This record gives sequence, C-alpha cells and structure tokens, in this order.
Amino acid sequence: MTRTEIAEICRDVVYECVPDMEGTPLYEDTVINTDTAIDSMGFTLIICRLEARLNVKIPQRQWARMSTFGDVVTAFDRKINKKFIL
Repeated sequence: MTRTEIAEICRDVVYECVPDMEGTPLYEDTVINTDTAIDSMGFTLIICRLEARLNVKIPQRQWARMSTFGDVVTAFDRKINKKFIL
C-alpha cells in the first residue's frame, strides 16, 4: 500500500470520527490538537479505527510522538510497509 493510499484512508477515518471536519483540508504538517477540532479522546478513536481498518497495531507509547497528520500517516506507513529507522 502506498503512502498516498494510507493518507487517504487516514483522512476518511478523521472525517468519519469528526464529521464537523468534513472537507477541511488535512496537510502533512497539520497539528492534530491545535489545528483541528480533535481532542485526546477523538485522537484515540481515530487511531483505534485506523488500526482496525488497516489491520495493524501502533504501540500506545508511540501515540504521544504523533503530533501532525503526517506523523500519523508515517506511523502507519512504516508499520504496513515494514519500514524501520536505524
């Protein structure tokens, strides 16, 4: 699965979980908790739905390092495509 496909799925899930954001552009550098209407509970819901939809598990300790939309996409991209940072 390409990064672009993962980003589209992430956008779809955000819009499902936070309907008020429907149509609001999400960029790689969009900060989740300050640039959007997503609070910590909403973020948890989004991550859990993405894990279910993409059939991968992101360790909860990694969630705190995901501050932008791009960080979320990167986390799932690395997990799905088995990319590792040395």
